[in-house]
Amino acid sequence: MVLSKTSSESDVSVHSTFASRYVRTSLPRFKMPENSIPKEAAYQIINDELMLDGNPRLNLASFVTTWMEPECDKLIMSSINKNYVDMDEYPVTTELQNRCVNMIAHLFNAPLGESEAAVGVGTVGSSEAIMLAGLAFKRQWQNRRKAEGKPWDKPNIVTGANVQVCWEKFARYFEVELKEVKLREDYFVMDPVKAVEMVDENTICVAAILGSTLNGEFEDVKLLNDLLIEKNKETGWDTPIHVDAASGGFIAPFLHPELEWDFRLPLVKSINVSGHKYGLVYAGIGWVIWRSKEDLPEELIFHINYLGADQPTFTLNFSKGSSQVIAQYYQLIRLGFEGYRNIMENCRENMLVLKEGLEKTGRFNIVSKDDGVPLVAFSLKDNRRHDEFEVSDMLRRFGWIVPAYTMPPDAQTVTVLRVVIREDFSRTLAERLVCDIEKVLHDLDTLPAKISSNLAINGEEADKNVAVVIKKSALETQREITTVWRKFVLERKKMNGVC
Repeated sequence: MVLSKTSSESDVSVHSTFASRYVRTSLPRFKMPENSIPKEAAYQIINDELMLDGNPRLNLASFVTTWMEPECDKLIMSSINKNYVDMDEYPVTTELQNRCVNMIAHLFNAPLGESEAAVGVGTVGSSEAIMLAGLAFKRQWQNRRKAEGKPWDKPNIVTGANVQVCWEKFARYFEVELKEVKLREDYFVMDPVKAVEMVDENTICVAAILGSTLNGEFEDVKLLNDLLIEKNKETGWDTPIHVDAASGGFIAPFLHPELEWDFRLPLVKSINVSGHKYGLVYAGIGWVIWRSKEDLPEELIFHINYLGADQPTFTLNFSKGSSQVIAQYYQLIRLGFEGYRNIMENCRENMLVLKEGLEKTGRFNIVSKDDGVPLVAFSLKDNRRHDEFEVSDMLRRFGWIVPAYTMPPDAQTVTVLRVVIREDFSRTLAERLVCDIEKVLHDLDTLPAKISSNLAINGEEADKNVAVVIKKSALETQREITTVWRKFVLERKKMNGVC
């Protein structure tokens, strides 16, 4: 988090059992200590606290890569002290970044000549990549409006309500109106028809998502392109498309090569992708690729020479490590097209195993699609007694981190759980997760319903002219809960734990 707060006003010191061999006094928690401590003590104190973090491999909420090969780990550690921005000092690292840009551009079918270099840049993630792409669209639109002698102070961008929060940040930080296409309870991505209807002369671009964060679904970029071409012809506008392929950019080319979503479509001017998601690199690398040099205004590119040579730069930050760029190049040449395809196919197969296991319970509706990001988004068929948030909370007892959330407007009445299938999520883990979910459902069935559910159920009974249950006293409620828990504990003791 950017903003920080103290976790406790009373406990202002850090204590460590093992560190007491080196340090006998407590360390201040929120102030720098006056004196130094041995390196062993510093390590032990921090290591002890980090043990309370969750297991990244069991964090099924995240799309971000949590495992890489040991050989790549070595490359990362050997280059961790290199500053990526110092191109004159580390020319080979710069060359590797340029190779990555060109490989990804060809993967996205950029219309490049035989010896033409691709236009793109490495970023710290898709959020920065989207900011850069958005700035390019805004400046292009402003330059065009100024040349036409028209107002250029009210730009807007059209997206679906399912966009990641970085799009809202871009709109707010760079003063662009965000026009969102609302969702429906049976349609959880942007409707291309409604999106094009919202486009006006001030629209700098329409953003389509290849792999929604909410349910993994690919938006129909081809239909959006065709509809927007017709509108541009009718109005004389030149509204382009940006594809947010943060999650799907390293999936679609390998699992759905026939799908037209990239630079094969004429209105797609830029694409971002997260190398640290299905690009299979640890957190801290993203990419943005432009269709051609004409789509990136030259005035947005800065040239510096105080690091030893003239260096063009177009980033929001300046210094950053080289490790993730090198790791991305490692994955691209290590795996090749064949390796990426095999991994993505394996992820999809494990996704289907999990989906089928959940369907067999008879308790869930699947709201994700088979063709998309390999994830399973699902909701309870009956959540009157217990809801998805309770399932998510109880799964933490087994170490699983499975998020529960409500859909954006106008589908906010739908609550889902989501499991992201990454490379390190095996079929065995998928089967184990289904087993643990069944245990959670069994445990919830033995517990009293939540208060809000009781009120809803009682209200339904009243509507059916059934006698309404009289509200219990606090003592009666306490006795009832105690009885239920006693029964629950006894039943747990009888279970052998085998699923």
